[in-house]
Amino acid sequence: MEILLSKSTMPLVQYFAQVLGWLMQGIYEVLDKIGIPNVGVAIILYTIIVYILMTPIQIQQQKSSKLSAIISPELKEIQKKYQGKKSQEAQLAMQQEIQAVNEKYGMNQMGTCGTLLIQMALLFALYQVIYHIPGYIPKVANIFSELTDNIVAMGDGGLTMVKDFISANKVRMVSGTISDTLTTENVTDFLYVLKPSQWTSLAQLSEMSQYKGLIETTAMQAQKITSFGGIQISMSPFDVIKEGWAAKSVFKIIAAVAVPVLAWFTQWLNYKLMPQSPAAAGNNANDPTAATMRSMGTTMPIFSAFLCISFSYGIGIYWIAGAVIRCIQQVVINRRIAQIDPEELVKKAQEKAAKKRAKKGEPEPSTVRKTASTSTRNVKNSHMKANIADVDYEANAENARPDSITARANMVKRFDEKNGKKK
Repeated sequence: MEILLSKSTMPLVQYFAQVLGWLMQGIYEVLDKIGIPNVGVAIILYTIIVYILMTPIQIQQQKSSKLSAIISPELKEIQKKYQGKKSQEAQLAMQQEIQAVNEKYGMNQMGTCGTLLIQMALLFALYQVIYHIPGYIPKVANIFSELTDNIVAMGDGGLTMVKDFISANKVRMVSGTISDTLTTENVTDFLYVLKPSQWTSLAQLSEMSQYKGLIETTAMQAQKITSFGGIQISMSPFDVIKEGWAAKSVFKIIAAVAVPVLAWFTQWLNYKLMPQSPAAAGNNANDPTAATMRSMGTTMPIFSAFLCISFSYGIGIYWIAGAVIRCIQQVVINRRIAQIDPEELVKKAQEKAAKKRAKKGEPEPSTVRKTASTSTRNVKNSHMKANIADVDYEANAENARPDSITARANMVKRFDEKNGKKK
């Protein structure tokens, strides 16, 4: 099985990666024309542009979070009402009431999940493009083309040489080792990830003696475009720390330590700027949701630092640039979301949900009553029957209990009618 590929082959993500790859190629082409062809700078610009393009998705996600916070008290009341009732009828009745509340406020849980899935696919694709630079930027691949062709022409001897070299020099590949067949793609990927010391070792191999001059020229060109702040982005901060310690270079040690530290700080700041849900913001030590959110706020930044110290500088650059742009976005989005009136947010969500139902030819939420009554005919507990009846938006509307779903729906209806009269 082919392990190294010059482009991502992840299911679905590869298509997003192809589109983002065109963006990365365009950025690099522009940098090349203005005389600064540098992969590190391209990664930063690429990350900034992708996150800016994702802003509408993030705004929609924040609006959904705010709407969820509005309806959260009602959902908790429903869950509290059915607490301890494990029967199938009780669970079905609870789900019907929860669905009724979501429909009343125009909340679409599946739509929220869809937004998150798209966002995750884009983030995975962004990461894949950075990890497979030569596959998406032809000018980068061309730097290695002549040396690649010579190694591929060596056939089985070249394959054995490359495999032995990867093992002896601990070359960090995209995944595992090279396949049993040399191709232009996997040899290019092999050469792209080489560190300066590994280029020197490659030139010293007896099998590559006739290509020593070509190796040195290729290494020089590769290091020129992959050098960022005096550090090769193919190296990890841990590699640089070891190299700096051996050379007694304080600059390299500081530069290496700065990456994981900045990764931790920017991720921590990003978490702090995110609007906290009532559960996450609460101080209830017995609330498992709040405890989980607080734990994530501590562990995720540390996890980011750990990854960045062991991964290549290119991933660290992406991680930090992404966190910085997210912090800036979060400040702007927070201000915008804070200015949105909760009642107006609910009204727009209701209108949007109504339009979607009309477009699809779906019935109004009032028909939930029929579903509830049909699905719960065999419920023998009279108290539970009364709870299920609360889902009815039409029958007994005026006589509904104050704490019922119907009463709350009537309150929203009166609010809408009142605002309609004002207009």
